[in-house]
Amino acid sequence: MKLIGAIRALIYYAAFYPVTIFWATLSLIVARFLPFKPRFYFVTFINHFYILWLRIACGVKVNVQGRENLPKEGPYVAIANHQSEWETIYFQLLIQPQAVVLKQELLKIPFFGWALALLEPIALDRSQKRGALKVLLEQGKDRLSRGIPLLIFPQGTRLPAGEMGKWNKGGAMLAVSNQVPMVAIAHNAGRYWPGKALIKKPGTIDVVISEPISTTDRSVDEVHTDAVAWLTPALERINA
Repeated sequence: MKLIGAIRALIYYAAFYPVTIFWATLSLIVARFLPFKPRFYFVTFINHFYILWLRIACGVKVNVQGRENLPKEGPYVAIANHQSEWETIYFQLLIQPQAVVLKQELLKIPFFGWALALLEPIALDRSQKRGALKVLLEQGKDRLSRGIPLLIFPQGTRLPAGEMGKWNKGGAMLAVSNQVPMVAIAHNAGRYWPGKALIKKPGTIDVVISEPISTTDRSVDEVHTDAVAWLTPALERINA
């Protein structure tokens, strides 16, 4: 089974890398001159291919519950657990447009990182904790004021499926300080595409989206507690 999984993964990457290089190059030539929203759609259009090819080559499907809970208008903050590279691809299709909070190193990856930089992510230097929080709050305010939803992975690092880790309050701080709703997203992608793993296991990734969490007249701790209280049983259920 491992041999079959490795072969299927190699077939996936045999298309993934050349397509990424081609589309990233095209994006750098064309999309950089577009306004943010059409630029986002242009750069992430290739993600439809990635998800389809993942299903064909590796047998990995996606089932989303609660898509209707994503606000249709206005900015918001979405927080999600962190398990897999899959999130980088699929969440750009789930929330469009968006600005994602990520580590600076990702923008240095040839082609992939260069194209990712066109999407105006909030890139943090994790070695500078106090400085990183200042950047998060300042740039997060800028994106939200422009009507762009934010995506944050408050666990900070990828964890194996079933592990909770620690949830930081950055998402709740941004939502409360800018008086926008927050949405929590739980998924179990790590069961089928483990972090930094070559082999992808066939199966269906479950994605569950909470109802918007209000921030009106509420503290950061209250909003954060509500989000974690929703995420914990949701993750336990889909990782069981």
